[in-house]
Amino acid sequence: MKKLIAFACASAFLVQCSTVPITGRKRLNMVSDSKVLPASFAQYKGFLEKNKLSKDKAKTNQIKRVGKRISAAVDRFMRANGMVAEANSYKWEFNLVDDKTVNAWCLPGGKVVFYTGIMPICANEDGVAAVMGHEVAHAFAKHGQERMSNAMIQQGLAVGVAYGTRNNKNSQLWNMAYGIGSQVGMLKFSRNHETEADKLGLVFMLMAGYKGEEAAEVWVRMSKRGGKGGTPEFLSTHPSNETRIKTLRAFLPEARQLAAKYNVPAKK
Repeated sequence: MKKLIAFACASAFLVQCSTVPITGRKRLNMVSDSKVLPASFAQYKGFLEKNKLSKDKAKTNQIKRVGKRISAAVDRFMRANGMVAEANSYKWEFNLVDDKTVNAWCLPGGKVVFYTGIMPICANEDGVAAVMGHEVAHAFAKHGQERMSNAMIQQGLAVGVAYGTRNNKNSQLWNMAYGIGSQVGMLKFSRNHETEADKLGLVFMLMAGYKGEEAAEVWVRMSKRGGKGGTPEFLSTHPSNETRIKTLRAFLPEARQLAAKYNVPAKK
């Protein structure tokens, strides 16, 4: 039985391995959008029902305005690069939630939430665009689906998923992908995703007409807020602030070239 599962896992890896657009990184994705997107939209609706939207009209409008420009850039890329069906599957939505938590996220299919706590770190519209581009990039690169796929391999669930799973298993995989990981073995994987999202997000914000320099400045402000003695990088799901700042600044010239290359009219 173990040999059968191992063979199935290996076969699934070979069959379901694809490439992240722009970065060219190979990824494993055994979870189809048809299974993920309905859950994503339902989770987002439930979250908004249980949380309080910000009454700050100016900041709310800023989130929606920036989201519209970033999502238009992503949509433009997808339609110009043969990803029309995927572009059509996105149901973009941008909301600002009244919460002091310094956070923002994007679920599969373009469902975005910013918390009011992150707005001082964003500081300006270009800063909002940097965070927006990063979070949207996670959905674009299907990082959540990849985490679910890796979890399926780890748990030996490849065979079960191929022929359908029970709802409780789907729920566990969803929480594993979009919740906070607790296993150190998964953390390096998550940092790789964060770095990829930083780079993709920088390209997207440049395509949308924002100042790319601000992406690194967001993390400069984040590091000042956090002070010294933060979580060691090897025990964090995110790269250190210093690492991110260096990476973003070093990648900026290439990001500008990529943005110019990909900023082409969308195919109808």
